[in-house]
Amino acid sequence: MASSPKFEARAASKLSTTEGFILGGIAACIAVTISNPAEVIKTRLQLQGELAKEGAVRVYRHAPDAFVKTWKNEGLRGLQRGLGPAYMYQILLNGSRLGFYEPFRREINELVGQSPEEQIPFTSVLAGASSGAVGASLGNPLFLIKARMQAYSPALPVGAQHYYKSSFDALSTIYRAERLRGLVRGIDAAILRTSMGSSVQLPSYNFTKTQLVKRGILPDNSAWTFLASSFVSGACVCVVMQPADTALTRMYNQPTTQTAEGKVVGAFYKNPIDCLWKTFKAEGVRGWYKGSTAHFLRIAPHTIVTLTANDIIINLYKKIRHPR
Repeated sequence: MASSPKFEARAASKLSTTEGFILGGIAACIAVTISNPAEVIKTRLQLQGELAKEGAVRVYRHAPDAFVKTWKNEGLRGLQRGLGPAYMYQILLNGSRLGFYEPFRREINELVGQSPEEQIPFTSVLAGASSGAVGASLGNPLFLIKARMQAYSPALPVGAQHYYKSSFDALSTIYRAERLRGLVRGIDAAILRTSMGSSVQLPSYNFTKTQLVKRGILPDNSAWTFLASSFVSGACVCVVMQPADTALTRMYNQPTTQTAEGKVVGAFYKNPIDCLWKTFKAEGVRGWYKGSTAHFLRIAPHTIVTLTANDIIINLYKKIRHPR
């Protein structure tokens, strides 16, 4: 029996998981080039005054001050520290997050007896968290060295300092010292952070885009629709993810110590919950939200560019793959 033109058009518009992974990774690399300087600033602000009570010395007063001081002392190289591993991490994270989200959502919908096409808040959030957890697990070693490279400053250091010549030097140095355990350090915090962010990123983006089009505010497949939806998504991600992001930065960057049994462990924190609790006791809720301004300045353009570029790239790819 011949399939209907409507079915064929819908089938042709769907991307395979591999296509979604690759296109999502490309979009994320474009975004991280723009957002990496804000990520460097956020990382340093999160580490400033770590576990210190009121009155601790502040190297940076706020995000703009940190940006100016980093530029003056380290130049563009300082603002783009960790860009190499950031590219590879974004390919793995956002390739997974954007590429696996739809397959996961459809499968979960079918498991609960709903149509794969239907947008259900609960299954959308679960799919977002699951796809984010996959990406965070795959990219953990790269996020680890990225965070340490971004924290390193030869002029105005804050927190523990780790100097590496390159990404390969970083990975090999950590492996020689701690073996595989060192490369997966902080993976629980990475999964917590990314799952929380991913649980709201695509659901909030898709919900906003659907509402804008349904209510006739903006047309479908418009750059303005993509931008508005991405901005709302970025704000949601920032609010939900900030405490876990602070815990992740500190877990990754903390110095290590050796137990009597010869086991290498973190000197400050056992796990992300322990980190959040100790941060709260020493610094209060404000400690969780250190660097939140820089985080929003990073996450807003990053989310906007990633999701907007992803939609544009997918539409271009579909036109090339299925020209009319």
